[in-house]
Formats: sequence, structure tokens, C-alpha cells
Amino acid sequence: MPLNRRIDIEALCAEKGLRITEQRRVIARVLSEADDHPDVEAIHARAAAVDPGISIATVYRTVRLFEEAGILERHAFGRHRARYETADEGHHDHLIDTDSGRVIEFADEEIEAMQRRIAERLGFELVGHRMELYGRPLKRQG
Repeated sequence: MPLNRRIDIEALCAEKGLRITEQRRVIARVLSEADDHPDVEAIHARAAAVDPGISIATVYRTVRLFEEAGILERHAFGRHRARYETADEGHHDHLIDTDSGRVIEFADEEIEAMQRRIAERLGFELVGHRMELYGRPLKRQG
């Protein structure tokens, strides 16, 4: 089942004690409003639409700062550029469209239960995992 949620990144910055400049505030808002997994170039384009003075270097520095603070999580899906999402979104998995690069988040309790059973069968307690599925849209007939 696809997931849809919004996280207030500016509030997370305050909780972590990060100094929030006006440009960081714009970048945080862009990330909070994202319903995809944007790369740095997409974040820059969206932020520059709000504040044309925001440079790509500022976006790179801010994304790295947010990542180091545990606010953002970096993903390298296949051959695509690094993409970002909030780290505090709870566990979910990803399906990546290999044609467009679109990322679909989903959670499935059957898959989670199966992964726990496999770990137990192999003598382990599952403490975490990441699952990325890669696929192409099915061709519809007729």
C-alpha cells in the first residue's frame, strides 16, 4: 500500500538545535512539501523558485547538514542520482520505476512477517532492513 505523509523538517531542525537561516528555512519547507524523493538538483530548482538567491552549493551544504543531523536519509536507487527523504518517516520499502526513476513507498505486513521468519529460520533476530524493488510499469493490453 503506498504511503503519504508530511514531516515538518523545520521543526526537526529546531528539535536538533540547528541554526535555521532563511535559506535553510526555504530548503526545509521544500523538503517538507515534497511528495517524491528529490535529488539535490530538484531541491535547488524548487528552492530557487521561492528564493532565487539560493545557490546549488547552499543546497548541497544544507542537505549534508540535515543528513548528518539525522533529519534526512540519502538513497542511491540504482543508477540514479542520490535522492532524499526525511529520516523520521517510519519503516517502509521502495519500488523504483526503472523507466522514469519514480519512487513509490509502500509497507506490507506480509513482507515484514516473511523477513522476520527468514531471519529466525537462519538463527537471527531481525533488527532492521531495507528493501528496494526495481520494475517497469506493466503494459496494458486493449
